[in-house]
Amino acid sequence: MPEPLWAKLQSHIVALLVGCWMQSVGLALEELLVTAQKQDCLTVGIYESAKLLNADPDSVVLCVLAADDEDDVALKIHFTLLQSFCCDSGITILRVCGVRRLQQLLGAVDVNRNQEECGDLHSHCLYHCRLQEVGIYCQESRRLDQWVPELVLQER
Repeated sequence: MPEPLWAKLQSHIVALLVGCWMQSVGLALEELLVTAQKQDCLTVGIYESAKLLNADPDSVVLCVLAADDEDDVALKIHFTLLQSFCCDSGITILRVCGVRRLQQLLGAVDVNRNQEECGDLHSHCLYHCRLQEVGIYCQESRRLDQWVPELVLQER
C-alpha cells in the first residue's frame, strides 16, 4: 500500500525544518567563533585545548571538535579523551565537519591535521546571543541520544 501524500509532505516539511535549523545553528557557530577569536577567548589546537581544560576547566563553555572524516587513529584517540573530559566536566561538545570553512573563518594558515579547532569561550562570551542557539541545538541532539552532536559547516 503506497504511503499517503500527507505523510510524504509531513516528512519533507520536517526535513526542511531540520535543515533550516542546522543551517541557522551553523551560522550561529561561525559568528560565535569569530567573535570569540576577536575577544581573544578562543583556544585552537588539541594540545593547547587539553592544557587549558586541565588547568582551568571552569573557563570553558564549548568544545568544538573539527574533524572531517579523518582516518588518523591518534586524532580519534585525542578526540575521545577530550570528549570524556568535557562530559565529566559538563562542557558542551560539538563535532563539526568543514575544517576548510573553519580555517577560512579563523584565518588558519597551517593545514596540519593535528591543529584541529577546539574552542573555549570564556565567561565574557557566555552571554553572546548565538551561544544560546548552539547550546540548544546540542541539548536537543543529546535528548535524541546523539551524545556528541554533529554539524556540517557549508563552504562559501
